[in-house]
Amino acid sequence: MIFETESVLLFMIILPLVSFLYASVGHGGASGYLALMAFFSFSPEMMKSTALLLNLFVAAIAFFHYYREGFFRMKLFLPFAIASIPMAFIGGTIEIEAAVYKKILGVLLIFAILKMLNVFGKGTATIKDVKLWQGIVVGGGIGLLSGLIGIGGGIILSPVILLLHWGKMKEAAAVSALFIWVNSLRDLLDNLVRNNFE
Repeated sequence: MIFETESVLLFMIILPLVSFLYASVGHGGASGYLALMAFFSFSPEMMKSTALLLNLFVAAIAFFHYYREGFFRMKLFLPFAIASIPMAFIGGTIEIEAAVYKKILGVLLIFAILKMLNVFGKGTATIKDVKLWQGIVVGGGIGLLSGLIGIGGGIILSPVILLLHWGKMKEAAAVSALFIWVNSLRDLLDNLVRNNFE
């Protein structure tokens, strides 16, 4: 990382803005933090754990507010969570080249921007139930990618819920916030354990 005073101050100004924007749509912000840290030349080793730690705080705050307002649906959350945790573990063990990592991160940032611009809509009045196999497939795929990149996965889950009419916008945000928190905690603990044994 570049440690000039101006760079540190600029980073500290931008970071809360990124957190606020992501939290406003129920996301933790890992993809944004990763992009920001890459811009400020953080080491790759530091980026993943830092993004996950920030994710825990921001996603917890977002989830608390959505839960308190009654938007969280456990029935919607569980099908995705069942497969995401073990698949995130597998994703975390896979090493990818820096160029591939940056390309995947770029695609995820596009997802985040589209979500913040409300491209995916506000959901629909007709809500469909998520079948268990659908939740396992979607949750497992997102979990694998989450572990691979070092994000919570809500940036992908939330648009999927809206596009497939599995929940309304704030329900998707509430479920995504907890999904992010669970996956981020699992990934962070896995990183800490792996680093201690290397």
